Amino acid sequence: MKTAIIFDCEFLCLEGSQRRFWCAAHDPDPIIARIGAARLGLEGDFPVLGTHKAYIRPVDRFGERYTLDPFFIGLTGITEEIIEAEGVALKEALAGVDQFSAGARLWSWGKDELNMIAISCYVAGIRPPIPATRFDNAVKLLIAAGMPIEDLARTPCNKLADYYGVEHPPVQGHDALDDALSVTYTLQHLIKTGKLRPETFGRP
Repeated sequence: MKTAIIFDCEFLCLEGSQRRFWCAAHDPDPIIARIGAARLGLEGDFPVLGTHKAYIRPVDRFGERYTLDPFFIGLTGITEEIIEAEGVALKEALAGVDQFSAGARLWSWGKDELNMIAISCYVAGIRPPIPATRFDNAVKLLIAAGMPIEDLARTPCNKLADYYGVEHPPVQGHDALDDALSVTYTLQHLIKTGKLRPETFGRP
């Protein structure tokens, strides 16, 4: 079955980091601490075929472990205890995503790969294991389905399913897997209702 992978990441931050583009002297590098992904079938009943989640031990450019800021912990629910118990090295986490994708294109709400690959790999000093050609922006899919640009601009990925009134299991914002699932449920709904063609996932 043809499939698409929808993924999301949680990046280290302090309160206000996004507004500052992570450029304040005390801001951490915007590297990933959690990846979530879902596999959407593009044939038959367009099922959600599986999910994947990984926690990453966030280290700075000198190889030292970042201490998670209380704001980040409160925002994402990722704690030091979770990282210690379940966190893996970035290289291992990306290999897991690549294996889960099985060669399918990876879509995010925006361009998370620029942080997941470009920044995180640069800081870690490793070669990006997944080429840029494997990624695409899921916003294109919503545009193809007719979502107004002004609505796209003000709808975060965790509210996308609610925007379309899609019934789905509960999801928590700023949880990478749940955010990926919110987009996945929406895309599944749009395909099933004929607003989005499965062939659109294969276009450059």
